Amino acid sequence: MPNAAPAPAGPGHEGLAQRYARVRALTAALAAPLSDADATLQSMDDASPAKWHLAHTTWFFETFVLRDHLPGYRAFDPAYAFLFNSYYEAEGARLARPARGMLSRPALAVVLDYRAHVDAAVARVLERGDAAAIIELGLAHEEQHQELLLTDIRHALWRNPLGPAMWPAEPRLRAAVVPGEGWLDHPGGIVRVGHEGPGFAFDCEGPAHDVLLRPFALSRGLVRNADWLRFMADGGYAAPGLWLSDGWDWVRRESVSAPLYWREGAQGWERFTLSGWQSLDLLAPVSHISFYEAEAFAAWAGARLPTEFEWEALAADGDPAGGMQLDGAGPVDPMAEGAPSLFGNCWQWMRSAYLPYPGFRPAAGAVGEYNGKFMSGQGVLRGGSCATPRGHLRATYRNFFQPEKRWQFTGLRLAKDI
Repeated sequence: MPNAAPAPAGPGHEGLAQRYARVRALTAALAAPLSDADATLQSMDDASPAKWHLAHTTWFFETFVLRDHLPGYRAFDPAYAFLFNSYYEAEGARLARPARGMLSRPALAVVLDYRAHVDAAVARVLERGDAAAIIELGLAHEEQHQELLLTDIRHALWRNPLGPAMWPAEPRLRAAVVPGEGWLDHPGGIVRVGHEGPGFAFDCEGPAHDVLLRPFALSRGLVRNADWLRFMADGGYAAPGLWLSDGWDWVRRESVSAPLYWREGAQGWERFTLSGWQSLDLLAPVSHISFYEAEAFAAWAGARLPTEFEWEALAADGDPAGGMQLDGAGPVDPMAEGAPSLFGNCWQWMRSAYLPYPGFRPAAGAVGEYNGKFMSGQGVLRGGSCATPRGHLRATYRNFFQPEKRWQFTGLRLAKDI
């Protein structure tokens, strides 16, 4: 299965040219089942068309690698600087995000030609080796967009009344034991968090610094669909005492009564996947929930959400390539596992705001806009998901979304004081 076993190759086992070819090929493979119409869909402002993801990741290399490191390079199409910039103010005007779905042109085939053109030019830069750092950032950036491509097209296909599948369903793995029982204890104390030393990391992962933790425990496994059904049956979505004030307002305003992509059918609960509508796997981790839902469930369960530093303190000795992660093109989905990992399956909401670490300074130039300017009004998620490319994660990795967002593979792990 594409997300069931660790891949033999990764950033530590291959040269930069081989990594570049592998990452770029995976993006194209993820989009391969899509028609031009599929690839143009934008189902909401938060999502982007698959065609735009294919072009934007290519624009990144064309702009920050080829323009700045390959003398004499001529842009494939000068209009693409406007069409496929995302949020880099230093790079000038850009198409408004909600309008990306209006790009019926360029056609998908032309975007793929654009990718091939840029790949051929980047190969010349790779031979010289003088742009390794920005290429490495570009590859990490593209891996993020691989996950976004999958989650965005899933949302678009869900909006189609036919419930179309992107890939046929694959057999589900069945754990030999009930996953995720028990707790992982930590004695607390002063711990070092954040990235330091060699190896790639995003700017928001540092500087490394010390934090003081009280003794705590995290649940071994993620909260499961069966657990969530009990929460729903007990009136969890109708009990204001469980919810943060903003969360309760959101539940009522949006009429939320179940995780995103769930529906109750004639044969029981179903959820929409990249393989269309499928019956709910009770032992699989719950996913596509907001921070508000995660907080309410934790209160109902008599527990709480972890802080990001508690999670990192335990994950520091874990395997970032563990759990269900993306290894190839196919219908990713959280699955029950007999040996749960702190990594993979679902991004885990933290009881932490996405804020700068002490001493944080954004990088100079346009790439300094990558993370720092979003450090307001966002919650932290840790651990990666079944749609995160294997090899992309670290214990220090910080993802972030606004608290009501849930179209990503977002779930939760419980915490408690001890």
